[in-house]
Amino acid sequence: MGRLTRNDRIAVALLKWGSDTLRDLPWRRTRNPWHVLVSEVMLQQTSVARVLPKFEAFINEFPTPHDLASAPLGDALRLWSGLGYPRRCRNLREAARVLHEDFNGEFPESVDVLLTLPGVGQYTSRAVLAFAFEHDVAVVDTNVSRVLSRLEGRALKAKELQVLADSFVPQGLGWEWNQVMMDFGARHCTARQPQCAQCPLRQLCVWKGEGVDPAPASAGASKPQGRFEGSDRQARGRAMRAVADGVTTLAALTKTMGVEEDRARTLVTALVDEGLLVRSGKRFTLP
Repeated sequence: MGRLTRNDRIAVALLKWGSDTLRDLPWRRTRNPWHVLVSEVMLQQTSVARVLPKFEAFINEFPTPHDLASAPLGDALRLWSGLGYPRRCRNLREAARVLHEDFNGEFPESVDVLLTLPGVGQYTSRAVLAFAFEHDVAVVDTNVSRVLSRLEGRALKAKELQVLADSFVPQGLGWEWNQVMMDFGARHCTARQPQCAQCPLRQLCVWKGEGVDPAPASAGASKPQGRFEGSDRQARGRAMRAVADGVTTLAALTKTMGVEEDRARTLVTALVDEGLLVRSGKRFTLP
């Protein structure tokens, strides 16, 4: 056996660190591509804690693409309430419709074809391939971007980051490797308090926790969101929940949203234009 490369040593150390201690998450217990896709869409910009109860409920109600595609969008939006970014739910239903009508409910096993599904980007397409079909492709989220840029000791651009990530995937271990990498970034090589002194990769890491952290300048790094309190996102979310609870008029929605009437009208009109609310005369309902 030849001498292990740096990549090999990193892979061995990380798999030893995390293979037996992966977080027990429901989407890690399945290889159903539809369930994997639902979890990945829900997890976009949303914490695991908030997704856990919603994922179970959503999958129970819509266990296949056909089930979601044939249901009113309003039914899906009611279950989605609390996760935020309802456009994701709308796009997921559109993806379900395409899967049902164009693929007979079967999932394509190609990044290029998966990218044709509404709301599916580079990250999500690779996540489906790695976590549902166990392909040896790298899934690069915020955690993985942070780990790799610190290992290399410099900020990485998107294309370079993906190529580097792919080069680390051990043959035949795509599912396990990606899960360990994500957990390592989420639990150990964290954004604010990386455990560099106890890191199993310390001898192989260029940064080592010293000097300027290259992670924030890398592609895929998490960016601070604007203040939520008083934001349009908060007001839109309040409007969606209120309509789901039976509030139907602009005057009542304005009061619930906690904003002035002109702003409420603008936001509600945008929700209608996006297909997330339906206007019938002076009343609003879910689609």
